[in-house]
Amino acid sequence: MRNRPLFPLAALLLIASFSAAQSLVLNTPRQSQHAVVSQRLGITDITVTYHRPLVNDRKVWGTLVPYGQVWRAGANENTTIYFSDPVTIEGQPLEKGTYGLFMIPTENEWTIIFSKNYTSWGAFTYDQKEDALRVTVKPQTSDFHNALAYDFDQVKPDSTLVTLRWEKMAVPFKVSVDVPHLVEASLEKQLRSLSQYTWVS
Repeated sequence: MRNRPLFPLAALLLIASFSAAQSLVLNTPRQSQHAVVSQRLGITDITVTYHRPLVNDRKVWGTLVPYGQVWRAGANENTTIYFSDPVTIEGQPLEKGTYGLFMIPTENEWTIIFSKNYTSWGAFTYDQKEDALRVTVKPQTSDFHNALAYDFDQVKPDSTLVTLRWEKMAVPFKVSVDVPHLVEASLEKQLRSLSQYTWVS
């Protein structure tokens, strides 16, 4: 009976030591630095979160990034893309949410993959069964970019090109939103709140 209080104490010590071990992740500079880029279309937000590897005089396409294999489309943790509303990618529907952004490069055609798994490290545990959508696009030549970058090009009221640029390659894919439908649905929700009683509403 006297030893019983020791059991909770031992459990607390075990938890404390485990927590301390978990906190020993050092915050140090990375060679491939973290970046975030965002764009709003209508009332829809698009955000790409990624890490930026450098060319550093290496041969990238077909060597550093092999052709025909799933690639994390960046460095370190999964590259992710977030949509605050449903969108279409190259004309194909995709629900709102956060996705792991993977790519399969070849010399003439790239497969862009939106995976429900967005928390992994790289493409080592990629599983095609977790795909939400795949589309194919054509790569293009580009000005030299030593650091991998994502840009929003040809921005229109209801669409944009999300373009990966690295070395002398550009890989764009089109994102479109149904602005009138989304705005109408949003206004209907907003006008059910207190804002419906203002003269502006």
